[in-house]
Amino acid sequence: MGKSSSPPRAYRHFVERYPKLGEAWESIRRGEEAGPLDEKTARLVKLGVAIGVFQPGAVHSAVRKAVASGATRAEIEQVIALAAGTIGLPSTVAVDTWVQEELPETPIVERA
Repeated sequence: MGKSSSPPRAYRHFVERYPKLGEAWESIRRGEEAGPLDEKTARLVKLGVAIGVFQPGAVHSAVRKAVASGATRAEIEQVIALAAGTIGLPSTVAVDTWVQEELPETPIVERA
């Protein structure tokens, strides 16, 4: 998967202090690139995983990277909808607030 932007400062500082962990992380990242999924699909899957583990920072990051890979608001919001039955409505509402903080200012589509 391509790089969408520079890593957050906290990550850069961490890797400076722990270069071996940074190298290991980069090795994992390169391993993610192997396989038939295109980058956008892979980023949407990673968003689903971030939602499933209910980690706000991971959700924010996954949304930014999904958008950078070409994912649309509708595709990202479908990932949220798909998660609802698994993580429950209160958690889904929380996730939606994290996602909306990262999406460009566009009207939210109401779904039936």
